[in-house]
Amino acid sequence: MWGRKKTPAAPPPDEQTPQRLRDALRRARIESAERAGVIVDLRDAVIARLEILNEALDPLFAEIPDAVDLFDRGIARGEVPRLWIDVIAHVDMGRDNRTYRFVQDSRYGRRILAESAEVGNIVDVVSKYVARRIVERELALSADQEALLRDPASDPLLRRRSRRRAIRAFIYGLLIGGAGVIATLVLFSQRLPD
Repeated sequence: MWGRKKTPAAPPPDEQTPQRLRDALRRARIESAERAGVIVDLRDAVIARLEILNEALDPLFAEIPDAVDLFDRGIARGEVPRLWIDVIAHVDMGRDNRTYRFVQDSRYGRRILAESAEVGNIVDVVSKYVARRIVERELALSADQEALLRDPASDPLLRRRSRRRAIRAFIYGLLIGGAGVIATLVLFSQRLPD
Protein backbone atom coordinates (compact mmCIF):
# COMPACT_ATOMS: atom_id res chain seq x y z
CA MET A 1 0.00 0.00 0.00
CA TRP A 2 2.43 2.75 1.11
CA GLY A 3 5.82 2.01 -0.22
CA ARG A 4 5.07 -0.90 -2.46
CA LYS A 5 5.16 -0.41 -6.17
CA LYS A 6 2.38 -1.90 -8.19
CA THR A 7 3.41 -4.21 -10.92
CA PRO A 8 1.73 -3.56 -14.25
CA ALA A 9 -0.98 -6.08 -15.07
CA ALA A 10 -0.10 -8.34 -17.96
CA PRO A 11 -2.53 -8.35 -20.88
CA PRO A 12 -4.78 -11.39 -21.05
CA PRO A 13 -3.20 -14.16 -23.08
CA ASP A 14 -6.06 -14.32 -25.63
CA GLU A 15 -5.64 -10.68 -26.66
CA GLN A 16 -2.74 -10.06 -28.93
CA THR A 17 -1.41 -6.56 -29.14
CA PRO A 18 -1.23 -5.44 -32.74
CA GLN A 19 2.24 -5.58 -34.12
CA ARG A 20 1.61 -2.97 -36.70
CA LEU A 21 -0.83 -0.17 -37.30
CA ARG A 22 -1.78 -1.66 -40.64
CA ASP A 23 -2.97 -4.88 -38.95
CA ALA A 24 -4.98 -2.90 -36.39
CA LEU A 25 -6.64 -0.81 -39.12
CA ARG A 26 -7.48 -3.94 -41.09
CA ARG A 27 -9.14 -5.53 -38.04
CA ALA A 28 -11.08 -2.32 -37.28
CA ARG A 29 -12.34 -2.13 -40.86
CA ILE A 30 -13.48 -5.75 -40.77
CA GLU A 31 -15.35 -5.17 -37.50
CA SER A 32 -16.97 -2.04 -38.92
CA ALA A 33 -18.09 -3.88 -42.05
CA GLU A 34 -19.57 -6.68 -39.94
CA ARG A 35 -21.50 -4.18 -37.81
CA ALA A 36 -22.75 -2.36 -40.92
CA GLY A 37 -23.90 -5.68 -42.36
CA VAL A 38 -25.85 -6.46 -39.20
CA ILE A 39 -27.47 -2.99 -39.26
CA VAL A 40 -28.50 -3.43 -42.90
CA ASP A 41 -29.96 -6.86 -42.10
CA LEU A 42 -31.94 -5.40 -39.18
CA ARG A 43 -33.25 -2.54 -41.33
CA ASP A 44 -34.31 -5.02 -44.04
CA ALA A 45 -36.16 -7.07 -41.42
CA VAL A 46 -37.98 -3.95 -40.17
CA ILE A 47 -38.95 -2.98 -43.72
CA ALA A 48 -40.21 -6.52 -44.36
CA ARG A 49 -42.41 -6.35 -41.25
CA LEU A 50 -43.78 -2.96 -42.34
CA GLU A 51 -44.52 -4.38 -45.80
CA ILE A 52 -46.50 -7.19 -44.17
CA LEU A 53 -48.59 -4.59 -42.32
CA ASN A 54 -48.94 -2.55 -45.51
CA GLU A 55 -50.37 -5.58 -47.32
CA ALA A 56 -52.75 -6.23 -44.42
CA LEU A 57 -54.03 -2.65 -44.78
CA ASP A 58 -54.76 -3.02 -48.52
CA PRO A 59 -58.45 -4.06 -48.07
CA LEU A 60 -59.07 -1.08 -45.75
CA PHE A 61 -57.64 1.47 -48.16
CA ALA A 62 -59.44 -0.14 -51.10
CA GLU A 63 -62.76 0.80 -49.43
CA ILE A 64 -61.92 4.50 -49.06
CA PRO A 65 -63.83 6.59 -51.63
CA ASP A 66 -61.76 8.18 -54.38
CA ALA A 67 -63.00 11.65 -53.39
CA VAL A 68 -61.22 11.36 -50.02
CA ASP A 69 -57.62 12.37 -50.55
CA LEU A 70 -56.52 12.55 -46.92
CA PHE A 71 -54.41 9.43 -46.94
CA ASP A 72 -51.09 8.88 -48.66
CA ARG A 73 -49.88 5.48 -47.56
CA GLY A 74 -46.33 4.38 -48.23
CA ILE A 75 -43.16 3.05 -46.67
CA ALA A 76 -40.34 5.52 -46.10
CA ARG A 77 -37.01 3.68 -46.11
CA GLY A 78 -35.00 6.24 -44.16
CA GLU A 79 -32.81 5.83 -41.13
CA VAL A 80 -35.93 4.82 -39.21
CA PRO A 81 -38.25 2.99 -41.63
CA ARG A 82 -41.89 4.06 -41.32
CA LEU A 83 -45.22 3.18 -42.87
CA TRP A 84 -47.02 6.49 -43.35
CA ILE A 85 -50.80 6.41 -43.13
CA ASP A 86 -51.33 10.13 -43.74
CA VAL A 87 -49.36 13.31 -43.22
CA ILE A 88 -49.51 13.16 -39.41
CA ALA A 89 -49.70 9.45 -38.58
CA HIS A 90 -47.31 6.59 -39.20
CA VAL A 91 -46.37 3.13 -38.00
CA ASP A 92 -42.82 2.34 -36.99
CA MET A 93 -41.19 -0.45 -35.06
CA GLY A 94 -40.40 -0.39 -31.36
CA ARG A 95 -36.94 -0.81 -29.90
CA ASP A 96 -37.21 -4.59 -30.06
CA ASN A 97 -38.04 -4.45 -33.83
CA ARG A 98 -41.01 -6.75 -33.19
CA THR A 99 -43.57 -4.33 -31.83
CA TYR A 100 -45.55 -2.09 -34.17
CA ARG A 101 -46.11 1.45 -32.87
CA PHE A 102 -48.88 3.57 -34.40
CA VAL A 103 -47.86 7.18 -33.79
CA GLN A 104 -49.57 10.50 -34.49
CA ASP A 105 -47.79 13.84 -34.61
CA SER A 106 -49.65 16.72 -32.99
CA ARG A 107 -48.80 20.27 -32.01
CA TYR A 108 -47.88 18.99 -28.55
CA GLY A 109 -45.51 16.27 -29.77
CA ARG A 110 -45.88 12.65 -30.75
CA ARG A 111 -48.59 10.47 -29.28
CA ILE A 112 -48.49 6.70 -29.41
CA LEU A 113 -52.00 5.63 -30.40
CA ALA A 114 -51.32 1.89 -30.23
CA GLU A 115 -48.52 -0.55 -29.65
CA SER A 116 -48.75 -4.24 -30.43
CA ALA A 117 -46.76 -7.14 -31.84
CA GLU A 118 -49.84 -8.41 -33.69
CA VAL A 119 -50.61 -7.12 -37.17
CA GLY A 120 -54.37 -7.58 -36.64
CA ASN A 121 -54.43 -5.27 -33.62
CA ILE A 122 -52.65 -2.50 -35.51
CA VAL A 123 -54.97 -2.96 -38.52
CA ASP A 124 -57.98 -2.49 -36.20
CA VAL A 125 -56.54 0.68 -34.67
CA VAL A 126 -55.61 2.10 -38.08
CA SER A 127 -59.16 1.30 -39.30
CA LYS A 128 -60.65 3.30 -36.41
CA TYR A 129 -58.22 6.15 -37.08
CA VAL A 130 -59.12 6.26 -40.78
CA ALA A 131 -62.84 6.23 -39.96
CA ARG A 132 -62.43 9.13 -37.50
CA ARG A 133 -60.46 11.15 -40.04
CA ILE A 134 -63.14 10.61 -42.70
CA VAL A 135 -65.89 11.69 -40.26
CA GLU A 136 -63.87 14.80 -39.30
CA ARG A 137 -63.51 15.64 -42.99
CA GLU A 138 -67.26 15.25 -43.57
CA LEU A 139 -68.06 17.49 -40.58
CA ALA A 140 -65.64 20.16 -41.80
CA LEU A 141 -67.11 20.06 -45.29
CA SER A 142 -70.68 20.28 -44.00
CA ALA A 143 -69.78 23.28 -41.83
CA ASP A 144 -68.29 24.98 -44.88
CA GLN A 145 -71.45 24.22 -46.87
CA GLU A 146 -73.65 25.77 -44.17
CA ALA A 147 -71.55 28.92 -44.18
CA LEU A 148 -71.79 29.15 -47.96
CA LEU A 149 -75.55 28.57 -47.98
CA ARG A 150 -76.19 31.24 -45.36
CA ASP A 151 -76.95 34.60 -47.02
CA PRO A 152 -75.01 37.39 -45.30
CA ALA A 153 -77.44 40.04 -46.54
CA SER A 154 -80.37 38.45 -44.70
CA ASP A 155 -78.61 38.31 -41.32
CA PRO A 156 -78.90 41.69 -39.52
CA LEU A 157 -76.07 40.87 -37.10
CA LEU A 158 -73.66 40.18 -39.96
CA ARG A 159 -74.72 43.40 -41.72
CA ARG A 160 -74.05 45.45 -38.57
CA ARG A 161 -70.66 43.83 -38.09
CA SER A 162 -69.63 44.44 -41.67
CA ARG A 163 -70.82 48.07 -41.48
CA ARG A 164 -68.82 48.61 -38.28
CA ARG A 165 -65.74 47.07 -39.85
CA ALA A 166 -66.07 49.33 -42.89
CA ILE A 167 -66.45 52.47 -40.76
CA ARG A 168 -63.54 51.43 -38.55
CA ALA A 169 -61.32 50.79 -41.60
CA PHE A 170 -62.28 54.21 -43.04
CA ILE A 171 -61.43 56.01 -39.77
CA TYR A 172 -58.09 54.17 -39.44
CA GLY A 173 -57.30 55.06 -43.05
CA LEU A 174 -58.02 58.75 -42.38
CA LEU A 175 -55.85 58.73 -39.25
CA ILE A 176 -52.92 56.99 -40.93
CA GLY A 177 -53.20 59.17 -44.03
CA GLY A 178 -53.31 62.36 -41.93
CA ALA A 179 -50.32 61.23 -39.90
CA GLY A 180 -48.44 60.50 -43.11
CA VAL A 181 -49.18 63.98 -44.52
CA ILE A 182 -48.09 65.67 -41.27
CA ALA A 183 -44.88 63.59 -41.14
CA THR A 184 -44.09 64.48 -44.75
CA LEU A 185 -44.64 68.21 -44.09
CA VAL A 186 -42.42 68.08 -41.00
CA LEU A 187 -39.64 66.35 -42.93
CA PHE A 188 -39.77 68.79 -45.85
CA SER A 189 -39.94 71.82 -43.55
CA GLN A 190 -36.73 70.70 -41.84
CA ARG A 191 -34.91 70.35 -45.17
CA LEU A 192 -35.83 73.77 -46.49
CA PRO A 193 -33.19 76.46 -45.89
CA ASP A 194 -34.36 79.48 -43.94
